[in-house]
Amino acid sequence: MDAPELHPALEPIAFLLGRWEGAGVGGYPSIESFRYGQEIVFDHNGKPFLTYESRTWLLDDDGNMVRPLARETGYWRAQPDRQLEVVLAHPTGIVEIYIGEVAFHKIELRTDVVARTGTAKEYTAGHRLYGLVNGNLMYAYDMAAEGHPLTSHLSADLKKVS
Repeated sequence: MDAPELHPALEPIAFLLGRWEGAGVGGYPSIESFRYGQEIVFDHNGKPFLTYESRTWLLDDDGNMVRPLARETGYWRAQPDRQLEVVLAHPTGIVEIYIGEVAFHKIELRTDVVARTGTAKEYTAGHRLYGLVNGNLMYAYDMAAEGHPLTSHLSADLKKVS
């Protein structure tokens, strides 16, 4: 079966399509700093949204996988005038809705809504920056959780592998 044609609304974010892999660093006031590996996959089915899947794993000092960390899945919905809506779900009981915009190959997103189950950790806001830099997908993620204001949490450098 042939791949579906890209919906025209997705052209501003088409640079995200594919599978990206790489490594990053993380930290937060309530945890020790760490190194992690990550895979992100953006795909489409011809409709006006991208599917999104991310998985991360803890790395040791030699770059070997120690154990799985976070996962998230969702949809990136392009809107008129280079606006963007992103819906993400986490197996930890958190769902986020981000709004933001695309400027060339840079995307900035801020949470509009955060919903948590009764057993989820306290998390109130997120801010994400994504950018295509020298062919790599770079991103930074700040979060407000456990009584802390928006604070740097993750950053990574991912290479396109397919």
